[in-house]
Amino acid sequence: MSAAEPLPAETAEVAEVAGLLRPASCADLFLAFNRLALQGFGGVLPIAHRELVERERWLSAQQFVELLTIGQVLPGPNIINIAIILGDRFFGWRGALAASAGLLALPLVIVLTLAVTYQRFADQPQVAGALRGMGAVAAGLVMSTAVKLARTLKRNPLGLPIGVALGAATLLMVGFLRWPMVWVVLGLGASGMALAAWRIGAQPVTDQ
Repeated sequence: MSAAEPLPAETAEVAEVAGLLRPASCADLFLAFNRLALQGFGGVLPIAHRELVERERWLSAQQFVELLTIGQVLPGPNIINIAIILGDRFFGWRGALAASAGLLALPLVIVLTLAVTYQRFADQPQVAGALRGMGAVAAGLVMSTAVKLARTLKRNPLGLPIGVALGAATLLMVGFLRWPMVWVVLGLGASGMALAAWRIGAQPVTDQ
């Protein structure tokens, strides 16, 4: 393989990006985010990956991870941030409004209805048991999404071992040690960004 020949991971990424589509209108954005919101019992992130990457093909897996990273470190729910950024990318402020409205409009009505219902039946053992069961399902959905997103680490400048190490350190600090999220993000996030920037800058420049 010559120096100018792209690496297999780069080739796969180029092919994936080349096959992407785009929404035809703001209505497409609204309907897609409305659909994924209505499926997101216990957490919408796994459904967002399936809808935006696998079904609609508006994002590659790597692009989804990049948007999720930005949405995670910005204030507010990460899926709202993803909707606003993605909508703005395609149709500007109109797309941002359409995507966020699709994500919030109908689910808001459902949540308010369920909240009123829950107040009446919260003391029922069947209701408490159902919520605990849904919690287990939500945890499984998040874990399955983590497995899918882990495949993108092969193309990450940090590489798979360092990426896994940073993820494990985050899990330890937040999940077990209960450290504040803001300090973990500032500490590990800044360290990961600095290391990635250094590794990218250290790569030799090849002729195109």
